[in-house]
Amino acid sequence: MVGETPGTSAPGRRVGSDDPPAALALAEEVLERATRVGATEAEVLVVAGDSALTRFANSEIHQNVAERSLSVNLRYVVGRRIAVVSTGKVDADGLRTLVHRAAAIARSCEELEDWAGLPAAAGDDVIGGSVVAWSDATAGATPELRAEGVRAVIAAATSAGVEAYGSFSTDAESVAVANSAGVRAAERRTASQLLTVQMSPDGGTGYAEAVSMDATTIDAAAIGREAATKARASDNPVSIDAGDYPVVLEEYAVGDITDMLGYTGFSALAVQEERSFFEPGRRIGSDLVTMIDDGFDPAGLPASFDYEGVAKQRVSLVEAGVCQEVVYDSQTAARAGRVSTGHGLPAPNPYGPFPLNAVMAAGSTPRDALIGGLDRGLLITRFHYTNVVHPKLAIITGMTRDGTFLVEGGKIVGPVRNLRYTQSYLDALAGVSAVSSSRKTIRGFLGAAVVPALRIDGWTFTGITEH
Repeated sequence: MVGETPGTSAPGRRVGSDDPPAALALAEEVLERATRVGATEAEVLVVAGDSALTRFANSEIHQNVAERSLSVNLRYVVGRRIAVVSTGKVDADGLRTLVHRAAAIARSCEELEDWAGLPAAAGDDVIGGSVVAWSDATAGATPELRAEGVRAVIAAATSAGVEAYGSFSTDAESVAVANSAGVRAAERRTASQLLTVQMSPDGGTGYAEAVSMDATTIDAAAIGREAATKARASDNPVSIDAGDYPVVLEEYAVGDITDMLGYTGFSALAVQEERSFFEPGRRIGSDLVTMIDDGFDPAGLPASFDYEGVAKQRVSLVEAGVCQEVVYDSQTAARAGRVSTGHGLPAPNPYGPFPLNAVMAAGSTPRDALIGGLDRGLLITRFHYTNVVHPKLAIITGMTRDGTFLVEGGKIVGPVRNLRYTQSYLDALAGVSAVSSSRKTIRGFLGAAVVPALRIDGWTFTGITEH
């Protein structure tokens, strides 16, 4: 399988981020052209997007940018030879070039021996609109709206005597898929994210983030206060010894767990390549751990279908600590004699399916009470620079960041310097002893995760930082 991306701009044709029918019409036109020149199968993904970003540093807005994009991704199949070509040029010449380039590349590709074909339509209707994935407020967000949010973040930072950095983004898109097996899917989607890192002159840093389909529901002042408070509280951190500590992980750190487990274990491709920890019925967590993938959850960033045009299914990944299912795209489903769960990524895709809408069940412990169960442990805001050490054991290495605190007798006693860890995320789930009753929505890998904070009985820190 070969992929190529010419990447030019789109003149002439207007396909708006708020116009799924126009996106679908374009997909169908490209599909017709591909079959006319000899494709035995073809799939066309059209994404028309409007993205805007207001970025700030040193407590001042320094950049406001907006981008309008239109991409056409063609998966062209001749027998078992597959080429994937993309373009942003959608006039007649551009589409003609797209199709003929794909045909030429496909002829030179090696056959994919286990190619099972493109997914077939489940019904006669166009998929889409079965979930509210769009907010007019986000689609119509102005630079002034984003600036107002940034102003509230900066005001909180200024009040605390710290500097604010970060960004406020708004995105709207029409997504459409058409294929030669009858799939027709189209809908419009929006997303927004406000994030900030705040820095104190005495060395403290704090982080906060909010993600929503509707940008007007983000409480920018609260995000600013959260990060500013954390930055001041982490002033003048001290070093502690590496070792095993019980921890409370805030939602930002828990999001790394859901992402990494999705990548290393809950993908059908990972299972088929025998690099996954997943086994149906295997216990990997305490009874308090339940996780699903749900593209229809309004708390996240909803979507009705995946990038192959297959309707999304609600998939139970872990129920009360026990493995249940993994997610499939069309190719991995065919290998397993299953049906796609609607988790395909855009072609060409070497990564396999991925749970883009992870949701971890809330618990019964008030969030502020989680640290009350620590005799001596650590409160962790978030992780960064995390990498897989051993996928089958889900051993991950990374660093703490933007607020790490020592807890003694159930109370925070002071900030500590960042620590490096090497930890099995499966062992971490097995050690979950309390789950917060509230949850946050944060950015995940290509999607969003809805997660609580967790108290975990043991976490292995292998190194310390001095600066």
